[in-house]
Amino acid sequence: MTTTPAPFGRALCAMVTPFTAEGALDLDGAQRLAAHLVAHGCDGLVLSGTTGESPTTTDAEKSALVTAVREAVGEQASVVAGVGTSDTRHTVELALAAEKAGADGVLVVSPYYSRPPQDALEAHFRAVADASGLPVMLYDIPGRTGTRIEPETMIRLAEHPRIVAVKDCSYDLLGTQKVLHRTELAYYAGCDEQILALYAVGGAGYVSTVANVVPDRLRAILDLFEAGDTPVSARLQQRAVPLIEAMMAAGLPGTVTAKALLNALGLPAGPVRAPLRPADRETADGLLAEYERFVAA
Repeated sequence: MTTTPAPFGRALCAMVTPFTAEGALDLDGAQRLAAHLVAHGCDGLVLSGTTGESPTTTDAEKSALVTAVREAVGEQASVVAGVGTSDTRHTVELALAAEKAGADGVLVVSPYYSRPPQDALEAHFRAVADASGLPVMLYDIPGRTGTRIEPETMIRLAEHPRIVAVKDCSYDLLGTQKVLHRTELAYYAGCDEQILALYAVGGAGYVSTVANVVPDRLRAILDLFEAGDTPVSARLQQRAVPLIEAMMAAGLPGTVTAKALLNALGLPAGPVRAPLRPADRETADGLLAEYERFVAA
């Protein structure tokens, strides 16, 4: 059994942000979706990440979303608020607002587009961690931000008492294990195909977009491994691959594919906001077929 600390729980969903048909924030839908996800195996919800369409929601909407979801799930699950921007001052403001709204922690992505050097990146994260009393999950996704949080930078940042976790989309298992070996940081797989691989080498769990539609099945990967049934856990991870590929690696953002499936399943999601566009009918039908194959297996 793993003894890896999991400060926000182990099975976290990168939750979509439901909108009404007119494109307004759907707080009732967000509460219903949050309650559904927690009831089906999620012990943490990450709001206003990329999957939550943070680039196109306002600061006021982000705070309202945290408050609504906190009310819906109570203490049954952790609520982590995405606050990362390319502006340190704005990120600090969002972290303070998330704390006031009732979040349990904040997710802070590397400043995107500007590509700061490692010393500036470190200063950015420290400024955010210093600003509020909330624990921080760093988000390392160089494929989107253009900047890697290098392992040595992670190791220095781990010295900060409020920097406690990492959402890892670095695709560098060697670098990740270097940090795991030298720090107490809780590493969460941010790429669904790596859930079991990272967990098996000491990861804390996952932050998953695919969990919007199959929260119980992904949780079972961890539970089976914990129970010592590694072969069955591995087979379940493998069976998830076609759905993961269809949702995350077929050319559309995970937000688009997750919302297409949630809408098809009658769960709150609604449209995406521009510049994103909804999945077309053929794509939506293909996603639903992969979903049905996975849950029927």
